Amino acid sequence: MSLSRKSSLDPIAISQYQWLPFLNDAIESLSVFRTSPYPIHPDFLYKKEEIKYKEKTLETQAITWACSTKKIRQARAACIYAGELASVLNIVFSPFPHYELPFFGADFVTLPSGHLLALDLQPALKDDQIHNESVWPTLLKIHERWKDFFPSGGPIPKEAESFFSPAFLWTRLPLGSEGDQIISEHLRPAFQEYLQFYVELIKDSKTVSKERSLKILSGQKSYINYRAKKDPARGMLSRFFGNDWTERYINEVLFDL
Repeated sequence: MSLSRKSSLDPIAISQYQWLPFLNDAIESLSVFRTSPYPIHPDFLYKKEEIKYKEKTLETQAITWACSTKKIRQARAACIYAGELASVLNIVFSPFPHYELPFFGADFVTLPSGHLLALDLQPALKDDQIHNESVWPTLLKIHERWKDFFPSGGPIPKEAESFFSPAFLWTRLPLGSEGDQIISEHLRPAFQEYLQFYVELIKDSKTVSKERSLKILSGQKSYINYRAKKDPARGMLSRFFGNDWTERYINEVLFDL
């Protein structure tokens, strides 16, 4: 079921939330599995505040959607909407460690300066051939089909390189018709193709040994800890919703392993 039919987000805001089709794609992709609600504290399911921006008052909203499946420990989306100031969709699918699966990650951010867009199937164990042999050959072919439509987003921090695959799609786009066209004509189908491939990986995955599971878990914890520590949205969320709520949201909801 789509977010727009389940949430308490203001209908006006929802109508302007440009990432809703992407969110609905993600939710729909999991409909082939039996899903269960993922426990989220009511404080983080929906949050609304008002802030001052350019001598006027803006309403900021945060909503969280999450579920789990037999093989995915937490599939969640964080949606942030603040009118002309910000529109954000952050999606992470975190598999259980007893399956040889990467993370699915999408981070779509619109700010007054432009769009920052990232998409990847992120490895828990980047330098482990077994972990990546069923993922990277096909994923790189998908990446090859789409990468030329997007200008490079620039270098990423050296310390972050181990948390991204060679098929990491990372770009910056201008606001306006040019960026909007690339998002609708190229980003969304690329997102759908990455997503569909991830669903096929879930279907095909088999349980691994206890020893292997512990190794994967260690890699997952490194990834989650890095994401929580370095979350680039921390400053924006703190401005919108306060430091205490933000720290709890990052550590208890977004990256809770």
